[in-house]
Amino acid sequence: MSNSLFRKKSLATILKDAKAGLLEGHETGGLHKVLTVRDLTAMGIAAVIGAGIFSTIGEASFHGGPGVSLLFIITAVTCGFSALCYAEFASRVPVSGSAYTYSYVTFGELAAWVIGWALILEYAIGNIAVAISWSGYFNNLLAGIGLPLPVWLSSNYDSATPEILAAAPRIAGIPVILNLPAFLIVFLVTWLAYVGIQESKRSANLMVALKILVIIFVIVLGFFYVNTDNWTPFMPNGFSGVLKGVSAVFFAYIGFDAISTTAEECANPQRDLPKGMIYSLVICTVLYILIAFVLTGMVPYSTLNVNDPLAFVFDMVNLKWVSYIISLSAVVATTSVLLVFQIGQPRIWMSMSRDGLLPKRFSKIHPRFKTPSFATIITGIIVGIPALFLNLTVVTDLTSIGTLFAFILVCGGVLLLPKEERTTEKRFRLPYINAQWIVPVLIVGMAFFFREEIGQKLSFAAGWEVWKHNIPFFIFVVVAILITFFSITKKLSLIPVLGLLSCFYLMTEIGLKNWIVFTIWLAAGLSIYFLYSYRNSKLATKTTQP
Repeated sequence: MSNSLFRKKSLATILKDAKAGLLEGHETGGLHKVLTVRDLTAMGIAAVIGAGIFSTIGEASFHGGPGVSLLFIITAVTCGFSALCYAEFASRVPVSGSAYTYSYVTFGELAAWVIGWALILEYAIGNIAVAISWSGYFNNLLAGIGLPLPVWLSSNYDSATPEILAAAPRIAGIPVILNLPAFLIVFLVTWLAYVGIQESKRSANLMVALKILVIIFVIVLGFFYVNTDNWTPFMPNGFSGVLKGVSAVFFAYIGFDAISTTAEECANPQRDLPKGMIYSLVICTVLYILIAFVLTGMVPYSTLNVNDPLAFVFDMVNLKWVSYIISLSAVVATTSVLLVFQIGQPRIWMSMSRDGLLPKRFSKIHPRFKTPSFATIITGIIVGIPALFLNLTVVTDLTSIGTLFAFILVCGGVLLLPKEERTTEKRFRLPYINAQWIVPVLIVGMAFFFREEIGQKLSFAAGWEVWKHNIPFFIFVVVAILITFFSITKKLSLIPVLGLLSCFYLMTEIGLKNWIVFTIWLAAGLSIYFLYSYRNSKLATKTTQP
């Protein structure tokens, strides 16, 4: 059984099917191949510029001060390493499925299932957070025109105040508190994703153009109200304070992963997917850094722990009319994020279903709309219902940890890809840089400069209640030592090694509670795998055939 857990999909078979335009497991035809570099870049921006820039950046700035701009750079570099690894996979494995498919090729079926299950968490929980954020900005817009919703229709039980509980109607004595706008936007976006990729890309392109214009306007106008005294001290809570915002900031960057799920709808995936990923990442990083400087320059960082920081800072400088424009653009921005994620999730399920790891209905393609119809509907249900009841804080960290885990496997998977002969074929190729001596020097240098912080995290002096929160960091240290050893002995490629290590480190900055919930989620996924997927896998069927 142990060998069968690591059975892999043949890269040659995948490429053969992709070249022939075939889709394993369904007879209703393929997906529409309509996406270009411009469309993919727009989809990446659509997914990245959303709740992060309009909402969670406030919390990150509150902890890190103006130094949060460094965190955006660190996170962008980390994502950059991962994006290059995604680009390498996308050019060599041009089919849907994202990190799930890539892991199936390199690590085998069990790892593929684990990452597919983690991506379900990333996309579904992430979209719940975005829907809740969308609802907040939508309610602000309605209030601005004098049509506010009743508070019990735009809140949740966890954050309900006594006033909200008193105002809510009751059924059998239980107060009814719902976030109705969050549910409705999920319903509308799911419908758009259902009716076709052509309609979805047009909507995404339009929304991206609008929100970039608004963000540039906000940056330019905001710089006229910047007080440079607010940028001192640059890191008021030290580097640890900057890193406290890692979940909020990384949550903003996860969108480029969704681009890789649309490989089968690209006109030329081997050329266009890598470009779309990298272009969108660069554009979004520049915008995030500029926004961070504007926010922390307009008002003291200590006032930014609010849900709508962009609107808040312009209210503080008596430009309330700008806050309405920001609320409108935030509604558009978060709608585009929802759309891209609602497109990405069903295509991962579709890929898992083709391989027999999920029921066949998940890979059903609509004969008219050419979309994974059943998977799209299920995605809408598992996002829409929780959005009625949950709050934003619960879901952000879980999304980040799931995304980082996916990035780690993609970076590690590149190290396991078989070497290929150089050809004249034009596609993205990850540059090889020998990590043999660079990685050991970097690890030793980091250990020296941060020796006090590392010593504190590895020390038992503070007792178990404190040390247990550093267990993820201890695991990281072990992994870093092993990766350094293999870098020296195997001459590993530098970029995926740095991507793996940096993503793993960022995971250690996410609270232990989220690690525990994530572990429980993976355990639930493994039980489904062994009860259903292991026996129904197409690779299992092949091995049992005479």
